[in-house]
Amino acid sequence: QVQLVESGGGLVQPGGSLRLSCAASGFTFSTYAMSWYRQAPGKERELVAAISNANAGGSTDYADSVKGRFTISRDNVENKVYLQMNSLKPEDTAVYYCNAHWAAVRWTNDYWGQGTQVTVSS
Repeated sequence: QVQLVESGGGLVQPGGSLRLSCAASGFTFSTYAMSWYRQAPGKERELVAAISNANAGGSTDYADSVKGRFTISRDNVENKVYLQMNSLKPEDTAVYYCNAHWAAVRWTNDYWGQGTQVTVSS
């Protein structure tokens, strides 16, 4: 059974920090690119951060809105991906989703977690 289980969400004050974790199971984690998306009420789902699979060297990419504040990382032994969020702002408030993505020329696959709520408020 494929599972992506997020944890670490919650309520934090502006300027605070939070680390999200995503535990993956049921597929070959190291071959998938991993990413974090978020969706706030009334807004489209947004790619926050991504990290390539092990063969691609684990390179990272970030949305402009979080560059310098968020860091994505992965542990291919423990099958986990993390999102370290620093200097949090109220506009970071959203449901954050863990995504696993595999792509070839003619076939792709995606797995999604259930999401975890992050609320930044004083």
